[in-house]
Amino acid sequence: MSRKYVSSGSDFERVAGYSRAVIDGRWVFMSGTCGFDYASGTIVDDVVGQAEQAFRNIGAALKEAGSDLDEVVRVRAFLADVADFQIVAPVFGRFLGTARPANTTVGAQMVDPRIKIEIEVTARKTR
Repeated sequence: MSRKYVSSGSDFERVAGYSRAVIDGRWVFMSGTCGFDYASGTIVDDVVGQAEQAFRNIGAALKEAGSDLDEVVRVRAFLADVADFQIVAPVFGRFLGTARPANTTVGAQMVDPRIKIEIEVTARKTR
């Protein structure tokens, strides 16, 4: 089975030489995804809103890749402020409660100061 790619359409993917997701066999490997609304080109200021939008972005990319959030087996979250963990944890529960993936959450400096959270996942392909 050949490798396939999913793109968000961001110019940054071309510049940095990466894809939103890579499909390899039955696996989907998702790049770190932040809370930008790609349709409007905006990002909200609060971490909960960013986490929710990141999961909507991830869900859309997984759907394009032939998977969905219920097939996520691994999630990694990067928080600009680790004190935000308590308020974003319920967002993870809402979006990943069925899948219950393995999770790692760490504090990290973001490449854009507007970004408060970045999330990457690995999922099984369902079709």
